Amino acid sequence: MLNRVLVTGGNKGIGLEVVKKFLEVDFEVIAVARDFSNFPQELKDNEKVKTIEYDLSNLDGLKDLAKEVGEIDVLINNAGYMQPKYTYDNYPLEAKEHIMNVDLYAPVELMTIFSEGMKKRGYGKIVNTASIAGQIGHPDIWYGIAKAGLINATKIFAKLLGTNGITVNCIAPSPVETDMQKDNSEERKAEFKKAVPCGRFAEPDEAAEVIFWLGTDCPEYVNGTTMDFNNGSYVR
Repeated sequence: MLNRVLVTGGNKGIGLEVVKKFLEVDFEVIAVARDFSNFPQELKDNEKVKTIEYDLSNLDGLKDLAKEVGEIDVLINNAGYMQPKYTYDNYPLEAKEHIMNVDLYAPVELMTIFSEGMKKRGYGKIVNTASIAGQIGHPDIWYGIAKAGLINATKIFAKLLGTNGITVNCIAPSPVETDMQKDNSEERKAEFKKAVPCGRFAEPDEAAEVIFWLGTDCPEYVNGTTMDFNNGSYVR
């Protein structure tokens, strides 16, 4: 194993907590995000951490990004965002394209690119951060569509790569206490919490625990799985 992990959206929220988890087990961590201005100074100074500023909506540059990252044995496709200010019948084309690029197309491209090295070494772990929105729908229609697509892509790549010693799994969180919640109304947040048995949103480090397990110790037979992470608010 190379003990190298790439975490997209590793500058804050769930991604930041994932970065910390991998550092605890002495991984070299490459974090990719658009902005690291608020990245903790102790992580900026950590020789095991490499930060790369990159906008994942730029699909054409992903191969060059991969060259800068180098070989990895764990890929965490965590970056994503929503645009609740748009309605299904008033959603600009540019906004559709941007969210699909970041939330779906970029993760698929990164799986395609980095799995080549994983296949050669006969080992790899890929974890995609989807959302409960991809399971039950969402007012931000294109966010929900993108996350549903990512869940399906997880299943497809698990079948494509499983014979090469690579597991591909997914986590589908219900709302987590991150910056993303600033775009949700207080009324919507309160309504969602009513459906959660514990009456609260998840903390980023709780989601990071699941992602870390899927990216490290999960057995080979856990492959193509979407881990529900919603405290029983959506029971299948």
